[in-house]
Amino acid sequence: MDQYQSPLTDRYASAEVSKIFSPQMRYSTWRTLWLNLAKAEKKLGLAQITDEAISQMEAHVVLTEDDFRIAAEEEKKRRHDVMAHVHAFGQVAPAATGIIHLGATSCFVTDNADLILLRDGFDHLIPKLVNVIDRLSKFADEHKSLPTLGWTHLQPAQLTTVGKRSCMWIQTQDLLWDLRNLRRARDDIGFRGVKGTTGTQASFLTLFDGDHEKVEELDELVTKLCGFDYSYPITGQTYSRKIDVDLCASISSFGVTAHKLATDLRLLANFKEIEEPFEEDQIGSSAMAYKRNPMRCERICSLSRHLMTLWNNTTMTAATQWMERTLDDSANRRITLPEMFITADIVLNTLLNVVSDLVIYPQIISRRIGAELPFMATENIIMAMVKKGGDRQESHEKIRVLSHEASANVKLGGGDNDLVERVRKDQFFSPILDELDAIVDPKTFIGRAPQQVDKFLRNEVAKALNSYQKDLNRIKIELHV
Repeated sequence: MDQYQSPLTDRYASAEVSKIFSPQMRYSTWRTLWLNLAKAEKKLGLAQITDEAISQMEAHVVLTEDDFRIAAEEEKKRRHDVMAHVHAFGQVAPAATGIIHLGATSCFVTDNADLILLRDGFDHLIPKLVNVIDRLSKFADEHKSLPTLGWTHLQPAQLTTVGKRSCMWIQTQDLLWDLRNLRRARDDIGFRGVKGTTGTQASFLTLFDGDHEKVEELDELVTKLCGFDYSYPITGQTYSRKIDVDLCASISSFGVTAHKLATDLRLLANFKEIEEPFEEDQIGSSAMAYKRNPMRCERICSLSRHLMTLWNNTTMTAATQWMERTLDDSANRRITLPEMFITADIVLNTLLNVVSDLVIYPQIISRRIGAELPFMATENIIMAMVKKGGDRQESHEKIRVLSHEASANVKLGGGDNDLVERVRKDQFFSPILDELDAIVDPKTFIGRAPQQVDKFLRNEVAKALNSYQKDLNRIKIELHV
């Protein structure tokens, strides 16, 4: 414990996403790529690639501790990670020593492996996002008609409902938009393929004695063996780093949504209206035993900020690639790309934990409405008086005076908003007293919020989640700390 460890993997991340970007996964993927390249080259007629070479490579795709030790020793000498692993692979597959990496450049394994791991990363994130949307949708449906005070400029505004507000977190500008973005980004991932040193395939053209068709077939064979439908037709030594910009933009954009959602929940926790789950033995504060700090939502906000900033690395890297490539992208991408997915995974895990067990306090919500609604109802009271034959200006003046009195009672006297009671006691308003309870009923101030929720969940959410039914409710909700 005397060396720095990343809290992303040591403290927060799930084992699944850590495994995707682990050394074992990366380097065994390199070996799989070399194996697939050799298989395709053999199929296309390169006689120097024997069945024994293929067999030995297949038997040693997964690295052992000795493999890692040999590769580390070689890299210290050669200062080249790919060649160090070529050597280590040759140690356990001696029949393939002369043909491992045949015709390829380092980016054949590094870039193609990155694309495989990025695709696997999206396949890991998307089902979790689907479950967040599904759980939040159930909460929205349950509370679609529960009135709550709306806020604009963080000042009391017209009522909405708890369910309607929840749908604002899900709606097409937020979580559903993120689902669309992640799905599109995942489906757009191609394969760098077999392109050679500067992307011209010159080395492979030499291998196949100038046969262009065989070179194209080699690219197609390896692409299919690695589980891709197509490879990028034009590359330099690397695939375009603009692809990283596009892929990571979708994940950073999710960070924006998560931060906004968690911030709203932190504010609602302050209002004591809705809280994240709080465990029986959980401690909110080391000094103030009564506190229930929203630590999960705070973590979401904290890591979402990190997630949003990572995208900037991909833009700067893409912008500074000289000609066919430079190596100043390598160290940056080793950090940025795994952290992008690991951080998103942590945020999704925490968010899923929060929305699966939100705690709601209807009485507090009702009390807060009671403190503000009477003022909002003044126009309705005036209109009701006019309908009974009253004078609008006189009604307006009466309610204005009573409103100021009620406001003074709240602000100066520290009392409750008693405007409705003042109206009830004033004989001027006797024509509408039998209607007063209905006039100030919160449900008359929520407009079409319940109907909007019903339509949104039925049309937009159900449609978006329809193809993910197999992923629903299979995600284990687990927080490491």
